[in-house]
Amino acid sequence: MQSRQQLRTEIRRRRMALTASAQQQAAASLVQQVLQQPHLMAKQHFALYLSNDGEINTAPLIAALRSAGKTLYLPVLHPFATGYLLFQHYEVHTPLQPNRFTIAEPVLNCAQVKPVAELEVIFTPLVAFDASGQRLGMGGGFYDRTLSQLPRPHHCAIIGLAHNCQQVAQVPVEPWDQPLDAIITPAHVYHLKR
Repeated sequence: MQSRQQLRTEIRRRRMALTASAQQQAAASLVQQVLQQPHLMAKQHFALYLSNDGEINTAPLIAALRSAGKTLYLPVLHPFATGYLLFQHYEVHTPLQPNRFTIAEPVLNCAQVKPVAELEVIFTPLVAFDASGQRLGMGGGFYDRTLSQLPRPHHCAIIGLAHNCQQVAQVPVEPWDQPLDAIITPAHVYHLKR
């Protein structure tokens, strides 16, 4: 099995090699996959992320969910608890700024933060995934740490979003890794049993 870092390098290269038209088509197909999930569309509070580094473009999904009347949240690096995320309410006019990784995030407004346990759907970025629901992130552990705070059992659906080319046979697992409830790609929805 490849090491986690080897997998990250290979899969990031794969997704960065996608053409602009392939990226655009993937983003449109992802929207259709999500909108066709009645159990998701029945929910109200959705956390997403702004795409970076060749990730599948979430802007069309954000627009579609907003049009469907959903309440949206974006991650913000926690200012005091290093390595954790906060999720802040996100509107079209919400001011954004680059974080220390140069990824756009809302300018922190504590009054707009939603406790992670009150979110109903959290869409997570990932570098690679496998059919068992294991997710390999960028290596910072932000989502794993933050999701580990959820009570067990919880009602929140943790769903990875990815290009089709990000699937691998097996992700090497570490004890701190938080498995996903589902993975949605432009071509397939992987519903995983927990």
